Amino acid sequence: MSLPQDLRSLLPALEDLARKAGSVIMEVYNSDFAVERKDDNSPVTAADQRAEAIILPGLEALTPGIPVVAEEAAAAGRIPEVGKGPFWLVDPLDGTKEFVKRNGEFTVNIGLIKDGVPAIGVVLAPAQGILWSGADGAAFREDGQGRRPIRCRRLPAHGAVVLTSRSHRDPEQLAEWMKAYPGATLDFAGSSLKFCRVAEGVADLYPRFGPTSEWDTAAAGAILINAGGSMTTLDGGVFAYAKPRFRNPGFIARGPQ
Repeated sequence: MSLPQDLRSLLPALEDLARKAGSVIMEVYNSDFAVERKDDNSPVTAADQRAEAIILPGLEALTPGIPVVAEEAAAAGRIPEVGKGPFWLVDPLDGTKEFVKRNGEFTVNIGLIKDGVPAIGVVLAPAQGILWSGADGAAFREDGQGRRPIRCRRLPAHGAVVLTSRSHRDPEQLAEWMKAYPGATLDFAGSSLKFCRVAEGVADLYPRFGPTSEWDTAAAGAILINAGGSMTTLDGGVFAYAKPRFRNPGFIARGPQ
């Protein structure tokens, strides 16, 4: 199947998929769930697996024949060939460590890579009741107050807000990097929420110095790009997708300069 020319037309179905996945995640979240360890020692719960079991057949029904690379399937060795065409990247529960801590800062991530860049993204924070999405040069936030368009703000000359993770950070390297931004302040957010906060104009920069996987960045990266932001490698190079083992180098996500 080829994708529709109007990619935004896919958003309602994708948002519905994310909400369905979020519903089963919250069922587990509100129970006495067990935490297991994958081969790389990262945590996994029934929520990760049940959410992915909803998203994968939903994407196959929505866009038959377009490959889906999903975190739990990849961990089990089920990784399709993506070639040079479009493909989906799915993290059914981004921020499992935040989920286990029960701090609410975890998300459902569904993103599409087209022509090598994130083109469509849906990110749902089910514990917070907030959904972000983006496609075709537009991005949105939906919460209890309704749905509204969002845009990145321009990087201020002084006092930029820099986001980092509570679970994955290098304080010394981050402090050194922040010296390039006079008066910058540091704030914390879990999982892909950091991208979304830059996309909606309440923060400016999100540097990541350690490795991630492509399913960690695709959906939120698409929202950021469609909100007017950008993402580069740490040295300012192109941030590419369909890399070996779908592993990411360090990166910087930002609003316009």
